[in-house]
Amino acid sequence: MVATILVLTALESLSYDLFFVLSFIGFLLLMELTAPINVTPQWRRRLRWVLGIGVVGFACIVIRRILEILPPGVAPW
Repeated sequence: MVATILVLTALESLSYDLFFVLSFIGFLLLMELTAPINVTPQWRRRLRWVLGIGVVGFACIVIRRILEILPPGVAPW
């Protein structure tokens, strides 16, 4: 996550949205790379809550970005 901040700062595009998305992708990658093959430990089951919260946050960011792209008057609100 620190590397993400450093890279985004170097590219002058640091924002909360990009940081969240890149950190969430890193979390998913780390979760997949450290997944055990045969047995799922008890503590890994709790990661589903973090994963669910991350998916909801990612969906909110995507919906907000789509609404920014749409021309005014297309969205009913």
